[in-house]
Amino acid sequence: MGKNYTAIGLMSGTSGDGVDVSIISSDGIDSYSEILNKYFEYDQKTQENLHKLKDKILKFDDIKKNENEISNLEREITLFHAKIVNNILKLIDKNVDFIGFHGQTIYHNPLEKISKQIGDGNLLSQLTKKTVIYNFRQNDIKNGGEGAPLAPIFHKLIVYQKKIELPVCILNIGGISNITSIWDFEKNNFTSRDLGPGNCLIDEWIRSNTKNNFDKNGEIAKQGKIDELILNQALDNFDNRPNKNNLSFDTKDFSLGFVRGLSLEDGAATLTDFTGRIIGAGLLSLSSEVGDELFKVLVCGGGRKNNTLLERIKNTTPKNLIIQSIDDYNIDGDYVESQAFAYLSIRSFLKLPISFPSTTGCKEPCTGGLIVENF
Repeated sequence: MGKNYTAIGLMSGTSGDGVDVSIISSDGIDSYSEILNKYFEYDQKTQENLHKLKDKILKFDDIKKNENEISNLEREITLFHAKIVNNILKLIDKNVDFIGFHGQTIYHNPLEKISKQIGDGNLLSQLTKKTVIYNFRQNDIKNGGEGAPLAPIFHKLIVYQKKIELPVCILNIGGISNITSIWDFEKNNFTSRDLGPGNCLIDEWIRSNTKNNFDKNGEIAKQGKIDELILNQALDNFDNRPNKNNLSFDTKDFSLGFVRGLSLEDGAATLTDFTGRIIGAGLLSLSSEVGDELFKVLVCGGGRKNNTLLERIKNTTPKNLIIQSIDDYNIDGDYVESQAFAYLSIRSFLKLPISFPSTTGCKEPCTGGLIVENF
């Protein structure tokens, strides 16, 4: 057994509402233990600035055009991360070896091989006096990958450590939904890809039409009526999209255009059904590989709390796909991604692969992340 390291993982997802923080201890290979999980919400102004900035960046050239605004927001977000790390370091009686700093994604385009996260690793290292590992996606992109998804190697570790029966799938419903299917440990046989929208469309609809950031438990969608006509048109457009072979998505790949004009409730119901059917179709394609045998789908991420969305997904999948919360296995489904980036930081330090041809499409398994010590 190798040496155990202690790492903090900082994950700010596509919802842009705050930062999930996890501390784990791991050898970076086949064991880990949780030390702490905590969520810190961005203030309203930061959330608004972030969404406004993302709305301005529709193509790569827009990054250059908005560089001053990006630079200001990057500093603001980094200072926020530094403050919460320093608060957490006071809470634990343990030396932290690394900080895995995901940063905030503002642009992701697998076709252009570009994934841009804001977050100043040098500044974070200086302010926390810790070794920071960040910019996890660039090396994968240089090696022909799409830069996402990156959590699958940690999903595999969870399943291994919890001795969950194979085959099994982890479905993460964040802003975007993605799956990791684990078939065999010995042969390192696991695959991953994004399926489509997760919470992004529903959240944007709720933000645009109410003072809230999301549809709690799917209650608003539950009250609405699905507009079948526009739903079917939107599903056809999704099915006939160019670049169907991409393994990853950006939230910009989806638009609220098709529900404009609907009431709050009907829009939420239609978007929830749209999202549920796309996720269900992705799971259905998996079920063809397992035939009639039971296949567990363990759901993590904020979307697992949207009961209406989960109901929609279950309605579109066969009975042998057992869809259940990952929390049933004593795993906190809110912090899988933040723990993943803590784990990836340790693997990065050890120069172990964090992405694979079967997860991001890279040419060969490759490590990633920039390591900085600025103190």
